[in-house]
Amino acid sequence: MTLIDTDISYWLLAGLAALWIMVPAYLPNSAAAVFGGGTPIDFGKALGDGRRIFGNGKTYRGFFGGVLCGILIGLVEIWARSAFGLTFLPEQTLLSVTLLAAGALLGDLAKSFLKRRLGKERGESWFLADQYDLVVGSFVLILLIYPQWLFENITLPVAVWIVVMTPLLHRVVNIIGYYIGVKEVPW
Repeated sequence: MTLIDTDISYWLLAGLAALWIMVPAYLPNSAAAVFGGGTPIDFGKALGDGRRIFGNGKTYRGFFGGVLCGILIGLVEIWARSAFGLTFLPEQTLLSVTLLAAGALLGDLAKSFLKRRLGKERGESWFLADQYDLVVGSFVLILLIYPQWLFENITLPVAVWIVVMTPLLHRVVNIIGYYIGVKEVPW
């Protein structure tokens, strides 16, 4: 095996690790769209600027359904890593998957709050913020509560993969969600 082969293998393994790490953060947004509806998190309240705090698209049912789905897929990862000896993949813990899942939707809430302050409407596209809100939210929450896990698992190659694959996966999943009727817009 040459040095180039080793480098390619290293980067491919980093890509797989990035996907493994982020699945508990990627799934909650889609699950929230499926489980959404019901009481809005902001109870229909507006701030002094007259704009809603988050909007009708952010509901308790969607938030908790999304977080639960992220945790469940993380538990499957924990089981699969152990059951199939996938020790080359990063080790998830109950705490890491919970923080990734909750952080993803907290990042989405923070983005919605900022969108309302900027006068953007529900469903209106906001380049980059729409793609990376879940990553920022997840990483900030883990950094605050479980920084050891973050620094052990998010290496530079893994971070590069996350930056590259997140908008691609976000776009594909949103298009699918739009065509199956769980999203109002394909972004």
